[in-house]
Amino acid sequence: MDAVTSLTIISKPDCHLCDVAREIVETVVADYPEDEVSIEELSIAADPALHAQWWEKIPVVLIDDRLHAHWRLDAARLRTALDAARDAAALEAAAPEGNPA
Repeated sequence: MDAVTSLTIISKPDCHLCDVAREIVETVVADYPEDEVSIEELSIAADPALHAQWWEKIPVVLIDDRLHAHWRLDAARLRTALDAARDAAALEAAAPEGNPA
């Protein structure tokens, strides 16, 4: 697999919903090969721009820099989105150069 799907959790300290979202992400991502999904966690406490953009919606989950979910995360929906991202990356990789899929 050439393309790696990026999953970003935007959270804050002492956030119960963030803890739940993190557990769901870890459980779902464990079903994928290690080189298919990269996880990054960012805290709004450490970044004023993130705070301004997301403070009302924490936790936030982005897949390939696009909003996937906020507040509550559903494992089945996350799995479907990760599968779709993987499939899109495979199509893009298979497309002849200069001819996007």
